[in-house]
Amino acid sequence: MKPAADIDSVAFADLGLSEAVVKSVVAIGYEAATPIQAATIPAMLTGQDILGQAQTGTGKTAAFALPILSKLDIKQRVPQALVLVPTRELAIQVSEAFQKYAGGLPGFHVLPIYGGQSYTPQLTALKRGPQVIVGTPGRIIDHLERGTLSLASLRTVVLDEADEMLDMGFADAMDAILSQTPPERQVALFSATIAPKIRAIAQRHLKKPLEIVIKGKTGTAANITQTYWMVSGLHKLDALTRIVEVADFDAMLVFVRTKQSTVELADKLQARGFAAVALNGDVPQALREKTVTQLKNGKIDILVATDVAARGLDVERITHVVNFDVPYDTESYVHRIGRTGRAGRSGEAILFIAPRERNLLRLIERATRQTIEPLKLPTVEDVNTRRLAKFKARIGEAIKTGPAEFYRKAVQEVALETGADLLNVAAAIASLVEGDAPVPVKDRGAPHAETASFEPDSDRKPRREKNVHLRDKAADFEDDGKQVTYRLHVGKSHGVQPGNIVGAIANEANLDGSQINGLDIRAFYSLVRLPAGLPQQVIDRLSKVVVRGQPLSLKLDSSVPMRAKKPFRKDRKR
Repeated sequence: MKPAADIDSVAFADLGLSEAVVKSVVAIGYEAATPIQAATIPAMLTGQDILGQAQTGTGKTAAFALPILSKLDIKQRVPQALVLVPTRELAIQVSEAFQKYAGGLPGFHVLPIYGGQSYTPQLTALKRGPQVIVGTPGRIIDHLERGTLSLASLRTVVLDEADEMLDMGFADAMDAILSQTPPERQVALFSATIAPKIRAIAQRHLKKPLEIVIKGKTGTAANITQTYWMVSGLHKLDALTRIVEVADFDAMLVFVRTKQSTVELADKLQARGFAAVALNGDVPQALREKTVTQLKNGKIDILVATDVAARGLDVERITHVVNFDVPYDTESYVHRIGRTGRAGRSGEAILFIAPRERNLLRLIERATRQTIEPLKLPTVEDVNTRRLAKFKARIGEAIKTGPAEFYRKAVQEVALETGADLLNVAAAIASLVEGDAPVPVKDRGAPHAETASFEPDSDRKPRREKNVHLRDKAADFEDDGKQVTYRLHVGKSHGVQPGNIVGAIANEANLDGSQINGLDIRAFYSLVRLPAGLPQQVIDRLSKVVVRGQPLSLKLDSSVPMRAKKPFRKDRKR
């Protein structure tokens, strides 16, 4: 057994890798091998089988990918290496890593193969002759049974996150695949734990493997700051809203326990004006891939996910992980917060935990070998300060770009005609543009700022307790089924999504989804059909609601025909 943690820092050039691979690694910016890489790469280069115990984030992908690339015969357009992974996301991630490391190998092809994707592009790619296949066991079995994939030319097989594959029921598939590989092939098995079932697979398929473990390694990275907030005196959604408002985050991953919770929480965050999306096992593969890409590109800031949906997720932008629902066990917690603090960056992990769950907090601390400090939840004053700073920054940017002469003239004329000073005119303009957004949040007389119930501003979806008198008026009106079309001053150019508009209107006006009978989002405005009998007070209130930085400003408009009149049913997922 070789304890990887005992190996000193080693340069990649000293590990026996090919010159082209070393150049690629240096070009990427890698300086020295991690312990698992330093222990694994030389052994794999000699053809020895590997049984490696490595947690996520230790650099194990490069540990097997770099020696595989160094030994490839690029001229041979046949599969020479097969990497089995538990999930589609991990298949894509590992394939991208191979492509990145192979920058100096012209003619190299890697192919990810996974379920949920059409066979046609996979068959076309297989005919081109990829040297490396990265796939999930189920889809690999499918291709073997169809005769569209041959493993006869394999030199290396990697079982990545073997424990996850076993947990997902792939034991028989793994055995079947390995039984169809050449007897002289090399096998490298990596697992977070070396449980008895992992030992059994190793005994069946590995030949005198070199065992590599990471000794004394904590379950979480040292660059991840861990805190907890005791769920008491404040609703979790309000607490999360405060954190999102004040935290300086790039992207945030919020974990909940159920598929339904991902949709419900994402909808609530969207309606409060945040770019949030749900990710769960029911989301179609094409949409999953699109969602992850949008998260990477900065089009989504908050991803609400279940444990299963987040497996294999590797996005460097994720700076914060929030355990909105406490995980069932310590291992799940470690995997969850491992989604942040990637590539050497710092990360923050926040745990929402109820008083009755204190014992689980102690277990998590023992598992991570770190003390989890209590979180000082942002106060109402913190939220107001942050909002004011953002508002001032936007004004500063507008001043830098230079306001149009038309607006300068308008302000001057208003000041002359009304006798108001320019400061009051500017404040009035700001209130028209922003609605109630910059208005400070009130703690509504709560005795302590830490337990004060957070009331979101008008560009966020208000809690059901807010504006009860308006909600009652909306609920009491007589809906005779007649509908009218309103024009909203927010559209595609502002980045609005249907859920932003529907959620804000349904909640603020206390409408059933079926009463919002059509939504047509245009470039700079949107059209929505609402009950004709809505009280004027409700219309006025809705007009002030700010979505994606724009007040809705409802105006009756029947001059433009709507292109879509699909009703929003109560049971329809948005």
